[in-house]
Amino acid sequence: MLRRWLPRRLDHGEEATLVEHLDELRSRLIVAIVPLFALTFAFHEQIMEWLIGPLPDDKKLVTLGVTEPFTTSVKVSMIAALALALPVVLWQAWAFFAPAVQPHFERVILVLVVLATALFVIGVAFMYTIVLPRALDFLTSYDANIYDIQIRASYYYTFAAMTLLAGGLAFLMPIFILGLVRLRVLTSGRLRANRRIAYVALLMFAILLPTVDPVSLAFETIPLLILFEMSIWLSVFMERRWNRGWDEDFAEAELS
Repeated sequence: MLRRWLPRRLDHGEEATLVEHLDELRSRLIVAIVPLFALTFAFHEQIMEWLIGPLPDDKKLVTLGVTEPFTTSVKVSMIAALALALPVVLWQAWAFFAPAVQPHFERVILVLVVLATALFVIGVAFMYTIVLPRALDFLTSYDANIYDIQIRASYYYTFAAMTLLAGGLAFLMPIFILGLVRLRVLTSGRLRANRRIAYVALLMFAILLPTVDPVSLAFETIPLLILFEMSIWLSVFMERRWNRGWDEDFAEAELS
């Protein structure tokens, strides 16, 4: 009974129209996110209390509208559901692309999903413990002698949640780069040759993150640069292994 409601995974080489593929992907995303949204909304008070943690003790949140408490809870619950759904979304995305990939790559994809989940959690923890407290301390006390600083709840929760989500996604960079190298869109040599361009791009990405003060910018940029360097050397190692595998497959094809 349950399998009838779940999207069917297409087999390797099975053909389907573009509309059927998109409908399958839409169904998979709904199956992944909707139950988690119900879960996060049920525990939205605990989630919102957790998000207040980095806020300075002398600051309080205020609401300015009748519907603001409810809409803020829904917004925070949805962002939390998206964060929790990341492993499921990655796995469902893999199931969506599975027909175009050889079956023996499933173990590799599973490892990448686990690594991506771990990196995302590390990114969120880093932003929550290191970046967000310093950013909030700077931003909520800037020119305090001029302003009566009051923090609107909807703005704060959106700011905090999007900062954590963006930080977690930023830490997925090694997985993204490895994927491009595996698909031969990039090479480790090209990554090394374009280090300066990548550094500028990472700095621009850090600037676009919700935190805007210079202290947070430094805390955000340095880990991204370290992750990029780790991605280069990991790509060098993995590229050699993949090239050996491709050479072996080509040799077997020649013999057959």
